[in-house]
Formats: sequence, C-alpha cells, structure tokens
Amino acid sequence: MNRLTTLRGEFDLTRFPEDPRDPFRAWDAADEYLLRHLDGIDAGPVNLSGTVVVLGDRWGALVTALAGHRPVQISDSFLGQEATRANLRRAGAAEDAVRLLTTRDAPPDRIDVLLVRVPKSLALLEDQLYRLAPRLHEDTVVVGAGMVTEIHTSTLALFERILGPTRTSLAAKKARLIFSTPALRLSRGANPWPRTYPLPDDVGIVSGRVVTGHAGVFCADRLDIGTRLFLRNLPPIRGREHVVDLGCGTGVIGLAAALSDEETRVTFIDESHQALASAEATFPANAGPARRAAFLAADGMSSVPPGTVDLVLNNPPFHSHRATTDAAAWRMFNGSRAALRRGGELWVVGNRHLGYHVKLRRLFGNCEVAASDPRFVVLRAVKR
Repeated sequence: MNRLTTLRGEFDLTRFPEDPRDPFRAWDAADEYLLRHLDGIDAGPVNLSGTVVVLGDRWGALVTALAGHRPVQISDSFLGQEATRANLRRAGAAEDAVRLLTTRDAPPDRIDVLLVRVPKSLALLEDQLYRLAPRLHEDTVVVGAGMVTEIHTSTLALFERILGPTRTSLAAKKARLIFSTPALRLSRGANPWPRTYPLPDDVGIVSGRVVTGHAGVFCADRLDIGTRLFLRNLPPIRGREHVVDLGCGTGVIGLAAALSDEETRVTFIDESHQALASAEATFPANAGPARRAAFLAADGMSSVPPGTVDLVLNNPPFHSHRATTDAAAWRMFNGSRAALRRGGELWVVGNRHLGYHVKLRRLFGNCEVAASDPRFVVLRAVKR
C-alpha cells in the first residue's frame, strides 16, 4: 500500500490483486501532476462541476481523489477497476461516487472535462479518442497526462488529429501534461478499429479463418509467432468437456478448440475488455451464431469453480500494466491447477527465456516440452 498526498486529502492506494511484496505503486508522478493542475497550483483551478470523464486511470488513483465530483472512469482493465473499487472503499467514498465503464460501454452523451492517462497502446488511445470526440463540446476541457517516456510525437499527433489543436506542458518529475482544444468541425475520418485479418494456411483447423481484433489487444491485426506455434501443436480436444482459453486475446486458441470438437464447451477469459470483445466477435463469425461459449472478464481463473475444467490453454503475459513481471503468469498457473479436474492438463506457450517449466514443475510436480522452436516452447503439465 502507498499513500498519495494531494490538496484533496491523503489516499492509501493499492494495485490489484493486493500483494504486500508488490514493489510498484498504484500512482505515479503523472497522476500527481494532473491533480495539481486541476487544483490550480500551476494556473487557475479547473471547473469540475460538469461531467468529468477519466480515461485510462490505471489503478483508480485519479477517480479516488476526484470522487467528490462523481467522475466517470473508462477502463479496459478488469484488474484496474477492481483496484479502483478497493481504493474507493478504503477512502470511504460512496459506492456510487464513481461510475465505472469499460472501453466497450457507451460513454456519457456530454463530456465537460476529459482527463486522459496516456495508455501504453497508441492504438487503444486512437480508438478511445474516436469514441469520445463526438461527446465533446467547444468548452470541454481536455487534459492528458503521462510520463515523459510515454508521450511521443505520435501521441500528440493523435490528440491533434482526432480532437483539435494540442500543446504540452513543461516536464515535472519526468511527467508531462497534454492540452487539447476541441475542434468541432474537425475532419477526422472514420475510426479504423476494430480490424480483421485472415489466419495463414498453416495453422491447422483455423487456417484461413478471419479474426477480429479490437484496439489495444496484443497482435490485434496479425498472428503472433508464439500463437502460431501453439496452433500447430495443440493437444487432442475430442472428449474434453470443458476447455478454457486463458488470457484469450483475440480468441483464436479457444476457437481452434471449439472447431476441433463441437461438443466441447469453451470459456474465454481475459482481464482486457478489448480482448474479450475481440474473442466475442471472432468466435461466432467462425463457429457459427448457434454455437455457445462463455466470455469472462476476470483475474485469471479466479471466477472458475475448482475441479471443473479438463484443459487450460494459456499464452500468459510477461508484463502487467507496464511492469515486466511473471506475477500474472504465476497466478494463472496456480488458478489453473485449482480449476482442473484430476487428470486435467495445462498447456502453456511462452518465450524460452521465461523459464515457465521451472514454475510448472514446482506447482504440478511434472512438466514436459510438447513443441519448441528457437524462440518459443509449448509446455504440458498434468494435475495428478
């Protein structure tokens, strides 16, 4: 837990899931800079009496500090919004003090103040600015915030092209603010997201199938080489009653499982709402509208009852909200073991250097290499 001190009070904040060993803070200098600007420390205070929308608030630091103004938070992250709920409770805010929306929900009809924490994905920023721009008016205050390393010429070009004239502040504690003036008659064109692409002809049962990728999803417009290896070396699916595509992304792994056996029930799980939207579009377009599947926004397998899964297919992330760490993968492996029936299997694809085999042997007591190439390895672990 760490304390954010502002003119609005002091707030004890955590990331999600809470871990006392987590070395990362739930806020940074960009959050501080933005809150100082709103409070008028560097200029006049910003009028927050209208509809305040906060896009990309990573762990809820901004909306927790602004809860008295009843802001709207728009986030792609299930984990980020769980952290927001916990931080609001800890701050003593009312349950309805902040309206939590995902990046797939319809934004408010009118936005008077738009605050943007610059995301890692430029594509996600582009998509969300397109979605929000029609809700702005000529007096809307638009302020972006990010660390200097997060704000590039291409970032500013997006604000300028989609919203209107844009400038930046001086840097403070390696953070910077972005100011845009809405140009209502701006010709911005159509939102280029989501995108579709056909799978190559050498990936088994899903060869040639068309994938839908929403902005911000890993490899939203192409097949990554790790997934390509995985698709070429999937385990037999027939007879597996319940299969989980864990960290599903665009959902091509779960789709391959579903097409392999029409009796198999597939659950797609991801913490990204953009990823789930991709999987929800890709699946019926290829498996048919009558075929049913479940789509869960969750922290790994935390929402899956123990002992109910026959096979977990997993391409785990090796970073979480800019932090390079194996914590997410470790939670996925632990959750998978709990959710699997006895004799159930976890299949994992990952970069060789990540050493997932060590963790899997420690957890399952066994692990074998099912396939490999110079960069990636597919591993199989069985729950005894």
